[in-house]
Amino acid sequence: MKELLRKEVVELSVSPYDTAWVAMVGLGRDQQPRFPQCLRWVAENQQADGSWASHPAGADPLLVKDSLSSTLASVLALRSWGVADELVHRGLDFIRCNAWAATDKKQRTPIGYDIIFPGMMESAAALGLNLPFHPSAFQAMLQNRDLLLQRASGKRADVAFAAEGLATTTRFNGGGGQWQEVLREHQRKNGSLFNSPSATAAALLHLHDDHNSLAYLDSVLSAYDNSPAVPAIFPLDLFSRLDMVDNVVKLGIQQYFRREITLILDHVYKCWIQRDEELFSDIGCLAKGFRLLRLNGYHVSSEVFEGLDRKEDYFKSVLTQYKSNDTILELYKASLITTLLPSEPILDGIKDWTSSYLRQTSLSHNDSDQDQRLAQEVEYALRFAYASLERIENRLSIETADVDNHVKLLKTSYSLSNAGNKDWLEFAVDDFNKCQSLQRKELEVLERWVKDYRIEELKFARQKVAYGFFAAAAILFSPEHAEARSSWAKNTVLVTLVDDLFDVGGSEEELLNLIDLVKAWHGHESIGFCSEKVEIIFKAVYDATNEYVAKASLVQGRCVKHHFMDMWLVLLDCMWQEYVRGRDQIIPTMEEYIATGYVSVALGPVILVPMYFLGCNLSEKAMRSKEYDDLFMHVSVIARLLNDLATIGREIAQGKENSLALGMMQGSGKVTEEEARREIQRMIEKHRKELLRMVVLKEGDEGSVVPRAVKEVFWQTSKIVHMFYMSKDGFSSPHEMVAAIDSVIHKPIVLPHQHHHHHDST
Repeated sequence: MKELLRKEVVELSVSPYDTAWVAMVGLGRDQQPRFPQCLRWVAENQQADGSWASHPAGADPLLVKDSLSSTLASVLALRSWGVADELVHRGLDFIRCNAWAATDKKQRTPIGYDIIFPGMMESAAALGLNLPFHPSAFQAMLQNRDLLLQRASGKRADVAFAAEGLATTTRFNGGGGQWQEVLREHQRKNGSLFNSPSATAAALLHLHDDHNSLAYLDSVLSAYDNSPAVPAIFPLDLFSRLDMVDNVVKLGIQQYFRREITLILDHVYKCWIQRDEELFSDIGCLAKGFRLLRLNGYHVSSEVFEGLDRKEDYFKSVLTQYKSNDTILELYKASLITTLLPSEPILDGIKDWTSSYLRQTSLSHNDSDQDQRLAQEVEYALRFAYASLERIENRLSIETADVDNHVKLLKTSYSLSNAGNKDWLEFAVDDFNKCQSLQRKELEVLERWVKDYRIEELKFARQKVAYGFFAAAAILFSPEHAEARSSWAKNTVLVTLVDDLFDVGGSEEELLNLIDLVKAWHGHESIGFCSEKVEIIFKAVYDATNEYVAKASLVQGRCVKHHFMDMWLVLLDCMWQEYVRGRDQIIPTMEEYIATGYVSVALGPVILVPMYFLGCNLSEKAMRSKEYDDLFMHVSVIARLLNDLATIGREIAQGKENSLALGMMQGSGKVTEEEARREIQRMIEKHRKELLRMVVLKEGDEGSVVPRAVKEVFWQTSKIVHMFYMSKDGFSSPHEMVAAIDSVIHKPIVLPHQHHHHHDST
């Protein structure tokens, strides 16, 4: 599997359609084929049903238009050189039997089909071929084609992309002499028109000796060991390699291929700096490249998307092939990766129009499996923009993976042989289920711990062990992260107990007693417990903290006790300050509120303890750095503000501080709840952008000393808190939360088409 990621040239399926067009190219003005091997391939590769379909007969009942198109092109190639009459007749029979599909609205329509297919029909008539279409249907298709050409007169790129439909017509903006202009405007550095062998070949039917076009077609054929056939698009290496990286990440198996992924991204970044045509001419490829490069710490500017930040401009300026929902989804995903403050207007503009466009179009009903898969992906991306937990996303990607039918449709259908690889999927399923069965055992141990420490006897407290473990398992799922998961879950339980003691369950005497006990720590016996409640809580905190101090000191090779103690002391101090303000009815300023509130949201013990168990060295210098404090502050402010937005009703009823209520009060009654909410959303966004900016910095950039694995946990934590506090939507309901916990921890993945045989994993 590592070999697949290391391959320089991506294997693309052969395109009968494009091969037929290349076969039509003559040698100079002589009546001889310039690429006889392609003509031979066409003559040797007719399907049993008489077609030249690029997929087995009946494989996709919605691709009959594509089969008609490939078959007519092949028939034209054979007839234009006067060979293989028998094959021509069988091809015409196939067209006759399937002529109904030529204008069927339910069929998937190749790009440019309404210009290309009627153009090929004209060419066929000129060659004396009798096509099985009623004259009125033929005329209607030609009229529709002429109308499209008229409308597209301002958009010459779209017309040139469908060059095959104009190869034998003079209707191309006033005459065949325009072909030189087409090349001048649209020929790429590699000699092609739009990386399309068929469009390039069509131009060569008019410009017999354009050396660059010929060199391009030669290069396509030689790229695959002098194969006698060509693919539908070439080159596609950057796109497909980015696609593979994206798929490996989506399937949750990137940890096994880190080196290969880095090599690919280094190569893509080199192409980015050189403004490589393959990368910059394909909007989907550019968007995916931008997202993956920026998330991995490469410096890439959003200015590459200039002119795409308004829907009207986008649809006016781009080729038809980039108006599909999958390209627009890539743009949307790229727009979320904003790391510049105060804002990146281009990305903000793209996010605005792509999100509303996808919302509208994903609702339109589509029959094909691919459309439904894409609609599912769109829905998830829109709904969980900042709340997508890695393991939930992995599961969704595995369950909706398109292994058998990784077919894309441009002017003809094609597939990437590396991309739909079943091995990836089977490996991902196996890995997911192995990790999951380990996690179920870990959760049982934690549930016993809750019983052993009598935690469930505390009726005032919310019981959070499954929630805490779910959060950890959703982002730290590898077997080697077992200690990180268990410390995350235990500390979630402990901070919830302490929080509930301060909020609802404890007297002032009990709160002060707990603070004194933590300050005394090993000397706590001299202080004693003022209640059973305090005793249960302190003993659980004391034993768990000592356990993880010992384990973390061992793996890090230094004593970390002071850090663990500081976490608890600072947390209790902030909770106490808030308690006193509430008791004395003191209203803090927003600054005072945030200064204690970001600590009292209690992420400290929950996320800072697991950082020691990520398998990387967390030095004293990194842990004491301003960078580390700021990462913690940003994610905690996000958590505090999201919590406030979600729980305002309950907190006002309990007489608790809340930033939303403060925002309204500080406006002396002039600020509505809606305005205060908007202001808090702006604050959340500001902290989220700054957090992401810090997370993607490579070590050494701007003096960054915190390891990437540690920074990644801060970023993933921001997604967890977004998910836990999604109001009006998502995981606000216990039912959805239970379903999410089941999907990550309890339910193994079983695929309908799963094969039960073992694979050499890497």
